Amino acid sequence: MMLVPSAAAAAAAVAALLLPLLMAGADPSDESCLLNLRNSLEDPANSLRKWTKSTLASPCNGFTSYLVGVTCNNGRIYKLSLPARSLGGSISPFLSNCTNLQTLDLSSNSLTGPIPAELSSLLNLAILNLSSNHLSGQIPPQLSFCAYLNVIDLHSNDLSGPIPDQFGLLVRLSVFDVSYNRLEGPIPVLLSNRTGLPRFNASSFVGNKELYGYPLPPMRGRGLSVLAIVGIGLGSGMISLVLSFTAVCIWLRVTEQNSATAGGVMNDEDGKISHAMPDY
Repeated sequence: MMLVPSAAAAAAAVAALLLPLLMAGADPSDESCLLNLRNSLEDPANSLRKWTKSTLASPCNGFTSYLVGVTCNNGRIYKLSLPARSLGGSISPFLSNCTNLQTLDLSSNSLTGPIPAELSSLLNLAILNLSSNHLSGQIPPQLSFCAYLNVIDLHSNDLSGPIPDQFGLLVRLSVFDVSYNRLEGPIPVLLSNRTGLPRFNASSFVGNKELYGYPLPPMRGRGLSVLAIVGIGLGSGMISLVLSFTAVCIWLRVTEQNSATAGGVMNDEDGKISHAMPDY
């Protein structure tokens, strides 16, 4: 007679099969992501002291994380948040290996160097906060590939160049802040307006001397230069007109004086001739 296993026994068997998988090491991509990030960062405050080789090899156990700043979701790194930890160094391009990442917050540190264009591989990324660092270079337009981005906060850095026009195509974008950088050029129309209404106000763009366009007020230097050009043109025209009019008046006056002098001379000559001629 064949014995049919009970439901409890079957569940126990399934759990026994899955347990080794749950206790397995980190996803190789996540491990590479964190290891390279740790190597690229300077940690004078020793905030990452638990980011050791062993914990990096197995940072997650289901929804449990063994690393500060790391949130796990089903064994994968879901959130990386390390704000205000006095971190230096640069942002590793290998962060792109954390393919399940939805939040990246490295704000209020002392990070330098560029924003890696490789972050565009984080297709699930919804929140990107790299504000209040010393990041430089241009904003990678490739970030527009992260179609789920809701937040882009890059304020208070040393970023230069234009704001990528492609960012206007991020339809989920609800928070955008690039204030207090060294950005230049026009604000993309699709970021400043949506169906005729302001999409982001001026506070998203202030503090960039060479950035212009709505919703920023007109640039004072640019406005003055236009007025100066117009003023110079009008002034030059008026001066030319006055000089021309004056020259014409002087010419007419001289002409009149010459005509009067010539008439007097002719009268004198006529008088002399008439006296010299005999009477008949």
